[in-house]
Amino acid sequence: MTMNLSQTKYISLLFSVLLFASCTSQEEQKGKPNVILIMVDDQGYGDLSSLGNEYIKTPNMDYLHDNSARFTQYHVSPTCAPTRAAIMTGHHSNRTGVWHTVNGRSLILERETTMAQIFKENGYSTGIFGKWHLGDNYPFRPEDKGFDEVLVHGGGGIEQTMDYWDNDYFDDTYIHNGKLEKFDGFCTDIWFENAKKYIGENKDKPFFCYLSTNAAHSPYFVDDKYSDPYKDNENIPNAAFYGLIANVDENVGKLVEYLKSIELMDNTIIIFTTDNGTAAGAKMAKGEDRLDGFVGKGFNAGMRGVKASMYEGGHRVPLFIHWKDGGISTGKDIDELTAHYDILPTLIDLCELQASTELNFDGKSLTPLMAGNTEGFEDRIIITNSQRIENPEPWRRTALMQSNWRLINGEELYDLNTDPEQRVNIAEQHPEKLDEFKTAYDAWWAEISPSYQDQPYIYVGHEAENPVKLYSHDWHTDAVASPWHQRHIRSGYRDNGYWLLKVAESGKYAVKLRRWPMETKLALNAEAPIRPAKEGTSVRASKKGKALNITAARLAIQDLALSKEVDSDSEYVEFEIELEKGQTQLKTWFTLDNEEELGAYFVIVEKL
Repeated sequence: MTMNLSQTKYISLLFSVLLFASCTSQEEQKGKPNVILIMVDDQGYGDLSSLGNEYIKTPNMDYLHDNSARFTQYHVSPTCAPTRAAIMTGHHSNRTGVWHTVNGRSLILERETTMAQIFKENGYSTGIFGKWHLGDNYPFRPEDKGFDEVLVHGGGGIEQTMDYWDNDYFDDTYIHNGKLEKFDGFCTDIWFENAKKYIGENKDKPFFCYLSTNAAHSPYFVDDKYSDPYKDNENIPNAAFYGLIANVDENVGKLVEYLKSIELMDNTIIIFTTDNGTAAGAKMAKGEDRLDGFVGKGFNAGMRGVKASMYEGGHRVPLFIHWKDGGISTGKDIDELTAHYDILPTLIDLCELQASTELNFDGKSLTPLMAGNTEGFEDRIIITNSQRIENPEPWRRTALMQSNWRLINGEELYDLNTDPEQRVNIAEQHPEKLDEFKTAYDAWWAEISPSYQDQPYIYVGHEAENPVKLYSHDWHTDAVASPWHQRHIRSGYRDNGYWLLKVAESGKYAVKLRRWPMETKLALNAEAPIRPAKEGTSVRASKKGKALNITAARLAIQDLALSKEVDSDSEYVEFEIELEKGQTQLKTWFTLDNEEELGAYFVIVEKL
């Protein structure tokens, strides 16, 4: 076809307009701030020198403290997975289905939209390095929830059941974009080094980098050079815990220098925070409750309780926000009550992201506070709780907070202005406050509790993940704890539960029941070998895994109940079954020679 002159001019003009629009869009994207969210595990408010701790040295975290908006009354959940769910979604952790760290209640509900998904929808590259702890199967994995680049360990920590067998923080095997990959070096160094590599590869477009360390979570394994400065000090409860934080601090400093070297520091929003109160930086005085008591050793910024406590020391943690190009680079204390579910609305505000109004965040943007506007924050109520059971219960290990007031479990009332350590219950002196706060809590519970009916189903027979590895970590059970650490499995810990599954397609499935993970290649009745200690580190030798004489196996799913005798030399017992599409439960049993029973700690389900 031959075009006339006017047609040629029109097409040329249209091409120019499209090219201009494309370039403008690219320039707008390039000008958007990058975001790095640093989340340190188990480091409490008092585990930084800039926040009053005279024993620990954290110069690089202190640098961020000195050049950031810092929130002095920032509260999270008392344990790790719930905090991560709230930060990722802008919703209270209970609403996301995450109110525990095991028992299938660390799996974020499929319906939840994450921070990574919102950033990705707005043209950002997204990466996660370190700890996820919101599900290791489809549809809960980081790659299912918006992350392009994924480098993580399994479960809630290295050495837990989901993690690659016998990882010990040094030279371990991690999950890299869906595949197991061996890495040389120390875990925290690997997270930061790979995050920097990712940042370098994406420096010409906006990125969201979630740098979430498993340190300083137990086990307290670290190179002696980091823990040695804290040994033999009677004021320090755990030298290796401080050593883990020292290593994170060193990596924070290297990250800042790297950002400066590639000229990204000024237009990168850096958020530094932690997921719950201190795990090992403070020890209770003799005779005190191990979670909720008064500190007798170490430093906890004058607070009562530690990780998992409903008192202040369990959930008040540091939050620093730095962004030079956004005018947030001067040390400034912000004392209003804030929470983990405020982070996502704040980033949407700062980065001018588009997000559906149907998300209905529980949190609110902290941007006004950073600008000096406290309107709407004065009488705000924040509720945090530690449920750690299958179904949440009202007032279970709960703190309701408003300004300086703290109502604990609906019974104990404290005024932090006069009693920061929460020693004197003044509920009887303020019946009007008690009634006011209980009314507020009842309204909150009535609004949020219907969401507890939503269940986290692991898919089997789905194209996104087949075969599927199931772990006892995710058993649903009425028990308070499950064998979620490798040491429990080694010792022959007896427990059982069931997995909530969604069969994606009807058909034939192979189900393999294991006592040991497949990478060990151990027979069902074998004992696990001892992992040796590592010289120059705090890594200790593991105990020899206990041999169990398993004689039979059985399973129940849908309307099937099958059993088999066990070949003691086999790694697993396999069943072939026909499954119908839909929601179901899977429960397994191993029978021992003394007729005791326990569940299969590891199960592989594959659609054939």
